[in-house]
Amino acid sequence: MLMSLGRRLIVNADDFGRSSGINRGIIRSRENGIVTSTSLMVRWPAAEAAAEYARQHPALSVGLHVDLSEWSYVGDEWRRIYEVVPVDDADAVAKEIAHQLNLFRKLTGREPSHLDSHQHVHRSEPVLSALRGVAEQLAAPLRSIDSRVRYNGAFYGQSNIGDSHPIGISVDGLIQSIRSLPPGVTELGCHPGDGDDIESMYRAERLVESQTLCDPRVGAAIEEESVILCSFLDYCDGVPG
Repeated sequence: MLMSLGRRLIVNADDFGRSSGINRGIIRSRENGIVTSTSLMVRWPAAEAAAEYARQHPALSVGLHVDLSEWSYVGDEWRRIYEVVPVDDADAVAKEIAHQLNLFRKLTGREPSHLDSHQHVHRSEPVLSALRGVAEQLAAPLRSIDSRVRYNGAFYGQSNIGDSHPIGISVDGLIQSIRSLPPGVTELGCHPGDGDDIESMYRAERLVESQTLCDPRVGAAIEEESVILCSFLDYCDGVPG
């Protein structure tokens, strides 16, 4: 059980299962770096391989990364790259979340340890209410909504319109985020990858993230700051809802 005192850090890698390269980057960042948790995208071809890794490593915290759409900043505007269901259709959203949750269970053989969504679409209605309801049923933390876990999205290599922001995923930048962690439990989001096998506005940055997450200076800073790495499985063990 996690105590409220001190500083505890969950390092969660999004997009597990989206591609083989992303799978490799997340696995490497867990085995050789500071990643403690991941969120699975169940709709993609590499999801089965990601789930197989999760089945072989039951101590790995795996959540559901609800995937409803993706947008990219092109020219002077945001353009939709794909849409699974209209995110303003409450019934369609609820059915798709249920479908992805059932697929998660079939792939992994367990319940998700936490919930979040691709490009944070659950921060707006009607996705918020639908996913909040699932989180309550599962007693699972929902990113940015559960007050017990702060979400830190500073570890990101682009601005909010897709401009390069290399300091955000640098070793120095990550160490600064670690040193400024407040007391309590913080989730640090990340997107490591290995290779260039996806069509996305966030692509080249993934390898840099993986390298940074595995840099020994980052691990040393965590130890120096007396920050305790943990996962959502640790967090959920005995912590009241």
